[in-house]
Amino acid sequence: MGPYVLRRLLIAIPTLWAIITVCFFLMRLAPGGPFDAEAPVAPEVLANLRARYNLDEPLFTQYWHYLGGLLQGDFGPSFKYKDFSVTELIAQGLPVSAQNGLCAAILAVLFGIPLGIAAALKQNSGRDHAVMGVAMVGIVIPTFVTAHLLLLIFGVWLKDTAFHLPAGTWNGGALPNRILPVICLALPFVAVIARIMRGSMIEAMRTNYVRTARAKGLPFRKVVMHHALKTALTPVVTYLGPAIAFLLTGSMVIETVFQLPGIGRYFVQGALNRDYTLVMGVTIISAALIIFANLIVDVIYGVLDPRVRYE
Repeated sequence: MGPYVLRRLLIAIPTLWAIITVCFFLMRLAPGGPFDAEAPVAPEVLANLRARYNLDEPLFTQYWHYLGGLLQGDFGPSFKYKDFSVTELIAQGLPVSAQNGLCAAILAVLFGIPLGIAAALKQNSGRDHAVMGVAMVGIVIPTFVTAHLLLLIFGVWLKDTAFHLPAGTWNGGALPNRILPVICLALPFVAVIARIMRGSMIEAMRTNYVRTARAKGLPFRKVVMHHALKTALTPVVTYLGPAIAFLLTGSMVIETVFQLPGIGRYFVQGALNRDYTLVMGVTIISAALIIFANLIVDVIYGVLDPRVRYE
């Protein structure tokens, strides 16, 4: 296992470098620039701004400067947030996104897996159809619709009741301000996990070793929990790897709707403002988390399935 993990980490370095390179040149080659939206300024002022951020240098020179900064842990200055570096903005926004994302991931696992198992064990029953119907609704309804609907219900209609919840803002991470964003983040993932779990559990219950276990007279609960569940969890773990990475780096829609100071919202603002360094910083963090999450998923495969060996 150790050599395999080491190899994957070594492979991650050129992978991350390729992502950084492609994103860097795509952003620089796209029409427009970070100062095009500014009010008309004198040419000498614009020249000074470009010189301040090294935008007057050749493109490959900018690229090498940027890589040199990354090797020192410096994501560069933000073009729009004049008093902050990208590192400072990420340090402020990532904890907010990660806290909400981690809570949403836990909710998705706690509700999605049991719902999928319950539907699979009563295939084609009323319970199965009800769970899958609700799951399909959770998948097809966009999160910005769910977010505004919950804001309308709990922030407006129930304003004078005990069920009232704040309609946005972070408020220092107070629990009432987290509930609606976390629920909105978790709902589509609960639905997807429930559907994946149902399909994989049905398939696992039809395998030969599960049939043998049932034929030997083992209790049905033990057959499900100790024999079928491990195999059925493999597709769910595959999905959870990139899903958790996405949740931890923030949802652009949810953070914009609920006015949360997470890095997902910074990514949207950076893209709109053509803030090259801010968009690059968020992209690098997201890519690194996805690569790491996929590595964790591959390691978990060996725990769930004894047939998997890493040599």
